[in-house]
Amino acid sequence: MSLIAIEPTTAYVLGVVFVATLIRSTIGFGEGLIAVPLLALRLPVTLAAPLAVLVSMVVAGVVVVHDWRHVELRSAGGLILSALPGIPLGVLLLARGNEHVVKSALGVLIIAFSIYSLTARVARHLPEDDHRWMLGCGFLSGVLGGAYGMNGPPLAIYGALRRWNPQHFRATLQGYFLPASSIGLIGYAALGLWNGILTRYFLLSLPAVVVATLLGRAVNQRMKGPGFFRFVYAGLIVVGSVLLVQVVVR
Repeated sequence: MSLIAIEPTTAYVLGVVFVATLIRSTIGFGEGLIAVPLLALRLPVTLAAPLAVLVSMVVAGVVVVHDWRHVELRSAGGLILSALPGIPLGVLLLARGNEHVVKSALGVLIIAFSIYSLTARVARHLPEDDHRWMLGCGFLSGVLGGAYGMNGPPLAIYGALRRWNPQHFRATLQGYFLPASSIGLIGYAALGLWNGILTRYFLLSLPAVVVATLLGRAVNQRMKGPGFFRFVYAGLIVVGSVLLVQVVVR
């Protein structure tokens, strides 16, 4: 299909998917708060969310296949296991909790922690896996993933505390996202949300996803430790700010 023949909505979807994928492939997280809200401006949420999960699974799969040697398997496995009990709690929170209160508290916490980490003279460092931090970050990622599809921030915090280099950081987070996205996709399919329209948008998005993933990988390979973590914490501040803006706007 030529570019001229692509309808405006489809072109918009491809543009959003490309930008979100580029961010995800470059630093390892952050596409969820970009893709779903922007896609939902043109698509029903019941279509935008499953499409974002499909794209997430493809990105994670490509990264893991390319860079599996950089995945911290023990850390990824511990985070996944820690997240499992948090997922049903997140679903319950979505059904009965106060979204404004949760997002406000989460946004303030993420911003405060990131500013502290950027300004502290001696930044906290976990030279090896700390089971308390792993359990806390993994469990919180499960809660937030089950409630709002926002697994990334707690995982990014754990990776930054471990001081993984940019390549290990990016690859290990995808080692978590791959099974998490697969589980989410099964849930959407069970709810009957996988249909022909979703398949069409997904197939049309694949070239943009592949190009953005490879471009993000090239950028990530050029990143170094200290500067990369400043970038990660800056990204977390943006995430926290977006959450607070969502509360105010809604």
